[in-house]
Amino acid sequence: MEDQSQDTRYAPPQAHVEDVVQPGGAQSGELASRGTRFLAAMLDAGISIAVIWLLAKFTPINLWEDDGLGLWEPRISSAASGVVLYLVLHGYLLATRGQTIGKALFKIRIARPDGSQAQIGRILALRDGPMFFLTIWPLLGPIYLLVDCLFIFRASRRCLHDQIADTVVLQA
Repeated sequence: MEDQSQDTRYAPPQAHVEDVVQPGGAQSGELASRGTRFLAAMLDAGISIAVIWLLAKFTPINLWEDDGLGLWEPRISSAASGVVLYLVLHGYLLATRGQTIGKALFKIRIARPDGSQAQIGRILALRDGPMFFLTIWPLLGPIYLLVDCLFIFRASRRCLHDQIADTVVLQA
């Protein structure tokens, strides 16, 4: 009869500890706190709201105007205006430093998991793209944003948009 204690057919593969990368632990730099990320996002939202209000007050552009469409009807021009506003406000900082205005003021930045700077194409297409796309429908945008930000409560502190784009937010 065979000795079953030596049978390793179903044993997990062996690896040296220094060869194993822990999830969320590979980045060079400290992860930004959830609170700091929240405050930076709220500041960015406040700046956007202020600019939208100023545009409505002093120009013919009114993004808050009721268009009479239902919650499931697409609003491509409103979403496109939001993307343009986002790029005007944050485009330069995103392209050069991986930061929005709020992230810059709170000294945090968007990076790749290894700590290198995330490219602007990755940030816009993968990280922010799903939000831009889903805001075309007024009901889907807020649902996505709620699900997205709930992901931050995991140990990795990465929102859904960070997972999609393979980015992290680090202390700058």
